[in-house]
Amino acid sequence: MKVLIVDDEVIIRNGLSTVINWEDSGFTVLEPAASAEEALLRIPTERPEIIFTDIQMTGKSGLDMAHEVKREYPDTEMIIISGYDEFAYAQQALREGVSDYLLKTSRPNEIIGAALRAKERLEQRRQVGEQGRANETALNRSFLRKMIASTSTPSEQTVTELWNRYPSLRVIKGKQLLQVWLLSTQAGDREESGNSEALYGALGDMLTGLLPCEWLQWNESVLLLVRVDVDNNGWDTVEWAIQKAGQALCCEIFAACGRSIVDAYQLREAVDTAVEAHAYSWLLSHEQIVRYDKLGERKGLRVVCTLEEEITLSSLLRSGNMDELQMEIGNIVERIKYDSQATPGSVQAYLNSLLIAGHRWLERAASSIGYSNLLSNGEEVDKVELARRPEQTLMHHFEVMMKQYDLMVSGTSPVQRALAYIHDHLDQSLSLSQVAKHVHMNPNYFSEVFKRETGQNYIEFVTQAKLRKAMSLLSETPAKISEVANQIGYEDIKHFNRLFKKFTGQTPSEYRGKS
Repeated sequence: MKVLIVDDEVIIRNGLSTVINWEDSGFTVLEPAASAEEALLRIPTERPEIIFTDIQMTGKSGLDMAHEVKREYPDTEMIIISGYDEFAYAQQALREGVSDYLLKTSRPNEIIGAALRAKERLEQRRQVGEQGRANETALNRSFLRKMIASTSTPSEQTVTELWNRYPSLRVIKGKQLLQVWLLSTQAGDREESGNSEALYGALGDMLTGLLPCEWLQWNESVLLLVRVDVDNNGWDTVEWAIQKAGQALCCEIFAACGRSIVDAYQLREAVDTAVEAHAYSWLLSHEQIVRYDKLGERKGLRVVCTLEEEITLSSLLRSGNMDELQMEIGNIVERIKYDSQATPGSVQAYLNSLLIAGHRWLERAASSIGYSNLLSNGEEVDKVELARRPEQTLMHHFEVMMKQYDLMVSGTSPVQRALAYIHDHLDQSLSLSQVAKHVHMNPNYFSEVFKRETGQNYIEFVTQAKLRKAMSLLSETPAKISEVANQIGYEDIKHFNRLFKKFTGQTPSEYRGKS
């Protein structure tokens, strides 16, 4: 805490500054001032918290100086140290806001005691002031949060209150605009910080010091309401401030700006468009700063995986090869990310269709071996994590499916394992010898056991399994009939049609038309 001593007697001012051990009590003594005029010139720059001054000096008196200091810097502690022990002086000193009156004959411990009492008063006032400012900030942010969360157009009274609480945001129409930004950091930055709330608080406070803005923590991001000049001569101060804050906090920031508005009545539009732009945080993470107005007319990608993709996925899940599955998912995610038509909604729908395809494969596998235990639907998909970390989220759920498949197959009989193998390879021409070899059995013995456990001979079972899959493909997919035939291992379309009609009583076309 800084102390300034003011006295026109050199012996007094030097003695007070050197004889007393100020440092041990936590004080820093500035260069003493020889007059009130000198002190008044230095105070704006040096900003002493405590001033010791004589009363009678050449030029302005210490009381005149105290009057001016308390008017400009009311929190400064003024202490008179005078050679005059007169009640009138003490009364006038109190009127000028002086907090203590000492005589020059006072001992060093009395002078330090007065300084310590002044220091305590200053700290108490600061604590009260900080608490008051914190309470005011909390009330203002609560008001702003309710205003932003409201889906209705704010009333004139609400807008007036906004300007009263945040005068720095008031815009001059034609010259200034309001913008809403949503800022978030990379997941790794949050994990390393150990406290995303503290990181976002530091980010918001830093930006408040760089811009005419206010901020809120908003759904795992920072919502920034900022005033910008219409004519910025190509210099975007918001982008500059965000980059500067990211560098200072050693983190990568993704920033999304909503549509600029001319007054607070359009605040809902600015928030909604900022949320929409921020939804691109994964798709456009390489750009770091995204503006709603520059997103263009994206149509979205297809929202359902193709039959071929589902077959490839099923094969990888069945194989249990995590590395190949990881590579395939990585390729899919990379392709999506650089699709110029991709939108967050269509990406999430498409990724979810991959998970649904995985669950369908698992259910078919369970059905094919007569798995009696109730299959779990697995963990519920966290949509936020699927949007933020699609590759990791997909792999997590697929790994769970693979483990469940291994659990099912490991506790089954050879015939049940054969049934699973048959259903997984219906697109091939499956010979009895091939399947018997897969389950390590003699073909003749396998044929006998297979009929005993299933009630059907091998050829009859395989044919019906293929035709049931064809029925499913015809009713659930738009695949051509020739494509359906190929998917169950029949290249001769006429042969397929005959078998299908014999089994269902309808041609494939008739069946599709009625399903």
